[in-house]
This record gives sequence, structure tokens and C-alpha cells, in this order.
Amino acid sequence: MSITSLYIDPGTGSMLFTVLLSILGAAFYSLRMLIVKIRMKTGGKNVADNYKRIPFVIFSDDKRYWSIFDPICREMDKRGKDVVYLTCSPDDPALSSPYKHLKAECLEGNKMFSRLNFLNATIVLSTTPGLDVYQWKRSKTVQYYVHIPHAASEIILYRMFGIDYYDAILLSGEYQANDIRKLEKLRELPEKELLTVGIPYMDEMAKRYEAVGPAPEHPRTVLLAPSWGKSAIFSVWGKKIIDALLKTGYHVIIRPHPQSFKSETEMIERLMSEYPNSDRLEWNRDTDNFEVLRRSDILISDFSGVIFDFTLIYDKPVIYTDPQFDTSLYDAWWLKDHQLWTTTALPRLGKQLTDESMEHMKELIDSCITDTQYAEGRRSVKAETWEHFGEGAVRVADYLEKRYEELTRKEK
Repeated sequence: MSITSLYIDPGTGSMLFTVLLSILGAAFYSLRMLIVKIRMKTGGKNVADNYKRIPFVIFSDDKRYWSIFDPICREMDKRGKDVVYLTCSPDDPALSSPYKHLKAECLEGNKMFSRLNFLNATIVLSTTPGLDVYQWKRSKTVQYYVHIPHAASEIILYRMFGIDYYDAILLSGEYQANDIRKLEKLRELPEKELLTVGIPYMDEMAKRYEAVGPAPEHPRTVLLAPSWGKSAIFSVWGKKIIDALLKTGYHVIIRPHPQSFKSETEMIERLMSEYPNSDRLEWNRDTDNFEVLRRSDILISDFSGVIFDFTLIYDKPVIYTDPQFDTSLYDAWWLKDHQLWTTTALPRLGKQLTDESMEHMKELIDSCITDTQYAEGRRSVKAETWEHFGEGAVRVADYLEKRYEELTRKEK
């Protein structure tokens, strides 16, 4: 047999790994049930004790989501609630957090999926979409899966079926709930529990900004923060937009989406090589984006959620690209006759970038910064997508506690 005949392509390998996990999971679960039944018949401990079930688990697939979970973990810690935090990043700040009721663990690759798929917990909270769609399967010994979005924007812009198999979704605005209900009806899915709690991480950023105030006086600074994919800024315009920004004479910061460094490595490396760091341009990859947003006077982006972080927390205008992008891979595709909330929000926050306006980039930036009409737009958008301002972490912790009590009461 040749070496070539033994090759298994990545897609097939992933499928075989998933099948193997399912078989092992079924066997593991059956064995556990048998042990529990034997102990119950012989006067053993309570079923819940035999399970050694973890009350609360948080799963984060990347360290950049620590900002989402930090205020929630802090609130749970204040209440004396033990939380197990599972992360895929060996340098996740959660691993060195000071919270005594938080136990953080790092597992990478298939080891993490193995742990998640056999997890024994009452509640799992995560920002990660794709539960029970890809390698991450619902564990038979997890009672409740709760999703919290990682941005104050459209929840139907997840990859297709991204949130279908969660039990509950924690939202920031009523429009998100309306969209989820429409999807559930179209797909004939059971209704999930939906609760509007606000945005804990944005509450934290707002507190930080209020404490330190605006950045010291500095040259006018433009932040270019594209998303990734074929509809994103670099895929559409490439280096043309960088050239246009440099011609303005302003200081330029480029902060690509973290996924670009994984999915668009060649393109990003080429751009970084052609436009190296200088006194006029810098590339930013800070895990915490607070300071780079604070010292930027205007943001240019496409459909990235950072638009709402920037304009609603720092009260500054944005320049955005055409929001009509290809939805074929996203949940939004199912709502074909539905206008995305984002397309109604962006014109209230700033001006659109086109091929024509790029030829006058400096004038576009100046007019957007000095125009006063966008202040009222920011207030209206904030009211729609950031409910319960300042209360996010408390409301999430309240919900988790309440749901845990209900689940364990039913079990007992």
C-alpha cells in the first residue's frame, strides 16, 4: 500500500473525528448511566452528587472574548458562584485572573472539543456560534446552553445555523429578538428563551472612558478596522484604500480583524510588507482595543461590530462601506425581504465610502468629523441596540442564578 493511499483530506478527517467522538460519547454516557443506576439501587449518593456536575461553565474559543466575559465573571465571583472557564488560547487573560471562584483551563484543538462534547454541567455560557453544527456538539450531560453575542449588532449575521441549537440567547436590543423569532418560524424550530440584558463589555468600556477621558491632544488620527471575507474592505479595495488614507496626511492606524490573520494570511502579510510601520502608519493587534479606539478621531470599517463600540462609547463618527454584502452564508439569507437593522443604523452614524468619495478622502473625513447631525443619530442607535445601559453584568448574573435554581429544582 502506498503512502498516498493512506492520505485523508482535512474535511474527511474532521468528519471521521466527529463520528468517533459520537461513538465514544454514547458509550461513555451509557456507562455513566449504568453506574448511577447501580449506586441508586444500592443506596448510593444523590444522582447529582454522582455526576459531579459543574454548576456554571463559560467557553471561549479565543482570548479576545475575555472582555465579554470579564465583567460577568467578576459579578459571579462577588456572589461566590464557582465558574469553570474553558479557553482555547494559552495566553488568555482568564488564566491569570484574580477571581477566586473562577477556575480557568486551556485546551487546544480537538482536546477542547473532546472536553466540551462530554462536558457535565448545568449551564454553559458562550459567545461561540455553531453549537451542534460543527465539531462542538451538545453534551448529553449539559442541561442548558446560553449564548451571548460579542457585538452590539445584527445577530442574524452569524454563519448559517449559528445559534439554532442554543437553549437561550442573551440580547442587547429588541430588534435582535424579532429577527430570531422570524428565523425560528421559517425553520420550524422550537422557540428559544430570549432575554434582553444589555452589553456587559460595553458597559465596562464606557466606565473606563468616563474615568480616563478623551486622549491627549494629538495629530488627527484615522483608524481603519475592516472585517474579513470577500465583502470586506481589503478584499474589495486592497491597497487602494491605504494609499488614499496616506494621501490625507493624517496618522493612519490599521487594525485587521483577528480572523484575517488566520483566513487571509497571504493578503495581510503582503499588505504589511508593502506598508510597514512608520511615523505615518501603524498596524495594531492589541488584544484590548480600548486605547486604539480612544486615540482615533474617526473609524473606517465595513460590517464589523467595532463600529458600534467606537461610535456609541467614544461618541465619534464613522465612515462605512456599502452594507449590502453577500448574505448567502449567513442566517440573514433566510430573511430575504427583511432590511437589516445595520443598514438603518449606519447612515445615522456617519457617511458611506464609495469609489468616488475615496478620491476625496481628506474632505470626506473632515466633513464627517465636523458635521453635527450625527450626534442625534448616535443617541437613537444607542437606544435601540444598547438597552439596560450599565446593568449588563448584573442582569446576566441574575439570569444565570435564576436559571440554575430552576434547573436544579426540577432535577431534585
